[in-house]
Amino acid sequence: MTITTTNDGITSDERRAQSVFYRAIWRWHFYAGLFVVPLMIVLAVTGSIYLFKPQLDRLMYGDLMNVVHTSGSAQSYTSQVAAAQAAYPAASVGKIRPSDAHDRSTEISMSTSDGRNLTVFVNPYTSQVLGERDEDWNLQTVALKLHGELLIGTVGDRIIELAACWAILLTLSGIYLWWPRSKSGIWGTWLPRLRSKNKRIFWRDLHAVPGMYASLIVLFLLITGLPWTGYWGENFANISSKYPNQLWSNIPESTALTGSLNTTTDKVVPWAVEQAPLPQSNSDHAEHRGNGTSAPVPSSASEGPQAATPVTLDSVIAVAKARGVIASFTVTPPSSAKGVYTIAAVANDPADEATIHVDQYSGAILADIRWRDYALVPKAVSMGISLHEGKYFGLPNQLLALFGALTVLLLSVSGVVLWWKRRPAGRLGAPNLPANFPHWKPVLLLVALASLAFPLVGASLLFMLVLDLTLFRFAPGLKQRFA
Repeated sequence: MTITTTNDGITSDERRAQSVFYRAIWRWHFYAGLFVVPLMIVLAVTGSIYLFKPQLDRLMYGDLMNVVHTSGSAQSYTSQVAAAQAAYPAASVGKIRPSDAHDRSTEISMSTSDGRNLTVFVNPYTSQVLGERDEDWNLQTVALKLHGELLIGTVGDRIIELAACWAILLTLSGIYLWWPRSKSGIWGTWLPRLRSKNKRIFWRDLHAVPGMYASLIVLFLLITGLPWTGYWGENFANISSKYPNQLWSNIPESTALTGSLNTTTDKVVPWAVEQAPLPQSNSDHAEHRGNGTSAPVPSSASEGPQAATPVTLDSVIAVAKARGVIASFTVTPPSSAKGVYTIAAVANDPADEATIHVDQYSGAILADIRWRDYALVPKAVSMGISLHEGKYFGLPNQLLALFGALTVLLLSVSGVVLWWKRRPAGRLGAPNLPANFPHWKPVLLLVALASLAFPLVGASLLFMLVLDLTLFRFAPGLKQRFA
């Protein structure tokens, strides 16, 4: 048998093996793309909308968010909440976002008896109720629900997670497929062939060139979005979000986690503390403190019963300010006899994040978790989330993330056009899997690694493998249509 060697030192057999491996990767890239493209379009569009939430909120709800600053002092937060309760007597109060500027209203979350979730805006100087925003069906809420769960709850969350994981593999395989193998290969990968009149080359370059340049940004957005997912994200948080035992010593804990305060569209507490236990108030003090409105708020747990300031919403907010929590924070009041006041700041800069739990009776500070208490992985994830949401360095961050989202849209559209142009009539047009594939071991290793990193990908790969090896074998007509 004669083995020839090419100029680059690669034998003909090696070249053939590489070609076969390339076709196999192309086949998986093709199938993954067909599944991922519709969902990537949804993620790109909704993500682009949510990126500009601060600007859109000011534009759409400026009459509710902004107030005229008067020379007088603001009224107590207790009276502001009372005004909101008077306007919505059948509603329960959730979190309160104190006014964070002289010209900003106070925001009070309320749940009505008919199941609506509202944000009620109150003028801090007059306690006048300015209006409401429906938190179930405003633009940002719908965008975020689509982005996170396709408006269908847990099933949608799993579909989005699966699509994001596959999109990571799709991006990596795309880099492999398009990476130039020679000096002339930079044309059509790093540089577009603008002089070509071939429409297929135009769409190919429109798919490959932006994809190569934006691949790292796209990968970053995909990876940093995973911590919020219900399966991968929750399991990752269980492993990575641990805190020193001394933070919880001698503090009664509930079975609930701090993350129970969060919902899909309302992240009250930072991601890094979601797996931390939610402390309990010492209800033994209840009979001495009445309904919890006359207990002191100390500056440390040891001062509890000796302090003289009653535990009210105003005194809890005063604790937040005294402890240097950034202006834009929320206070979630206790929801039960053993519940706590939770002060939380989900900041643009994760280093400013804070989560403080206050005993509703004694006023003791049960926990005060800051950036310094985060382990390395939660710090990295928190930073990634802030960058993902376009918060960390303002407008440039938003524009960079928008570039990634728009590139995803471009890749999705151009990929579909490329497929449609090469698709045979009556067939899917998938690249053929070579009959004698010499590189099964590397592929199986890649599959195993992908399945370990993303379990839902492993499950879907197994499903697709069963289809490829069984159903299509016994249904040649179906196989031909999907070929």
